[in-house]
Amino acid sequence: MLSDTRTLPGQSLGTPPATGTPPPVSPPPSPARSLVWLYGPVCSPARLCLATLLSVRSLLNTMALPPLKSADWVILSIISVGTIVLYLASTLAQSLLAPPPGESLFWLLSLLLNMIGYATIFVPGYYVIKYVRKTNYLETGPASLLQPLVRLFVKGAETEVIEVEAVNLIKGETEAAMAKTVYQEGMTLMFCAGGLLGSYSTWGYLQEKIMTTNYVDSLGNKGKFNDSQFLVFVNRILAFALALLVIMIRRQPRHKAPLFKYSYCSFSNIMSSWCQYEALKYVSFPTQVLAKASKVIPVMLMGKVVSNKKYEYYEYVVALLISVGMVAFLMGNDDGKKASNATTFSGFIILIGYMAFDAFTSNWQGELFTEYKMTSFQMMAGVNLFSCLLTSVSLMQQGVFYTSLAFMSQYSRFMLDCIILSICSASGQLFIYYTISVFGPVAFVIIMTVRQVFAVVLSCILFQHALAPVAIIGIFIIFSALFLKIYCSYRLKMKKKTVSAAGKI
Repeated sequence: MLSDTRTLPGQSLGTPPATGTPPPVSPPPSPARSLVWLYGPVCSPARLCLATLLSVRSLLNTMALPPLKSADWVILSIISVGTIVLYLASTLAQSLLAPPPGESLFWLLSLLLNMIGYATIFVPGYYVIKYVRKTNYLETGPASLLQPLVRLFVKGAETEVIEVEAVNLIKGETEAAMAKTVYQEGMTLMFCAGGLLGSYSTWGYLQEKIMTTNYVDSLGNKGKFNDSQFLVFVNRILAFALALLVIMIRRQPRHKAPLFKYSYCSFSNIMSSWCQYEALKYVSFPTQVLAKASKVIPVMLMGKVVSNKKYEYYEYVVALLISVGMVAFLMGNDDGKKASNATTFSGFIILIGYMAFDAFTSNWQGELFTEYKMTSFQMMAGVNLFSCLLTSVSLMQQGVFYTSLAFMSQYSRFMLDCIILSICSASGQLFIYYTISVFGPVAFVIIMTVRQVFAVVLSCILFQHALAPVAIIGIFIIFSALFLKIYCSYRLKMKKKTVSAAGKI
C-alpha cells in the first residue's frame, strides 16, 4: 500500500509527519496597507481628499506638461492684476451710482457699469497682446504651458492647407445644392421662410412683452424685469452651445483666425442687442422695427469708414426715401406723443447707438469672412464665445446674476419666456446662415423685410399701438424703399453677370 507523501506547511521533504499533535498553521499574509486608499470598514474623508490630490498629481506627472516660463508668469500677472483692479473699480462705481430702493438705474449709468465690466476682459487682454507682440513670446524660448492658448487667441493658425480645405468644402456644398430639384428647392425655401418668420416674430413679441409688461407670481405680487444685459446673456449662451453642436456634427474647415479678432464684433453685437432691449423702455416696438429698417443709412456710412466702400446712386435714393418715411411715421405715432420729451430723446439716442453698433458688426464680420474664410457657424461660435464671456463677467460684478435668477424663480412665466426667447434667437441665427448659404442674400433680405412688416402689424394688434394715417403712409414708404433696394441690387447683379459672360465669349 502506497504511503501518503504530501507535505504539510512548514514541513520539509523527507521529514516524517509528527503523530499525535496537530500540524502548525501559519497565519495568512496580511494585506499591504495603502497610504492612499481606504483600509477597514470606515471611509475616512481625510484619506479620500488625500487620494484625490495624489491622483491629480500622478495624472499631471504622467501628462508631462511643459513648465511655466518667466514670460508665462508675466502674462498671468497682467491678467490677475488687471482683473482685480477693475473689479474694485466696478464695486466702487456700483456703491456710488446705486439708485434708491425700488427704483431702476438710469440707462446711461447702467451702460457705464456694463462698460467697466467689459473692461475687465478688454484691458488685460490688450496689454497681454501688446506684451506678446513686443517680446516675440510665440517665437522665442522653449514651449510652455500657456503658449498654445496664447497662440490660439493672439495669432491663430497659418497654413495653406486650411484654404484648400475651405475651398473644397464650399465646392462640395455648392454641388450638393445644385443637385436639388425645383420641388426640393421650393420646399426648402418655404422651410427657411417659415423658420425665419416664426422664430423672429415670436422673438420680437417676447422682447416687447418682457421689457414692457408686469409679471404676476402665484401670490399675486407684480414685478417688472429691467436688466437688458441678462437677456443678452441668455440669448448668447444658447446660441454658442448650438454653434458648437453644429461644428461637431457638420464637417468644417480648420479655423485660422486669431480669436481676439472676434471680440470687436462681439462687443458691438452685445451693445446693439443691449440698445435694442433698452430702447423698448422708451419707444414702442414698431418705432424700433422701423429704426432697424432705417439702418441702411448708418451701414452705408460705416462702410465708408471701415472699408471705404462705394455705393450706387439708387442706394442713396433708398436712404433718402427711408428717412422721409421715418419722419412721417414719427409724426403720426401716437405713442411718441404720449411720452415725455426726455423719454423720447433717450429712446432715440439708444436707437442711434443700436444702428451704429449693428452697422459696425456686419461690416467687421464681412472683413473677417473675406480675410480668414471661416464658415458661418465658426463665426457664430467665435462671436458668441466672447459675448458670453463679456456679459457673464459684467453680470457677476454687478450682482445681477443673483437678482435675475431670483426674479426668474419667483415669476415662472418669466422663466418660460426667457427660455423661448433664447431658443428663438439661437434657431433664428441658424436659419439666417442656412438661408444665405442656400439661396443667397437677396432671398434672405426679402424674407426678413416681410418679417419686419409682419412684426409691426402683430405688435400694433397685440399691444394696441395707435397709428395715425400719416404713420401708416410712412411705414408704406419705408418698406417700399426696402423692396426697391432689393429689386435694384438684383437687377444690377444680373447685369454684371451678363456683361461678364459676354466678355468671356
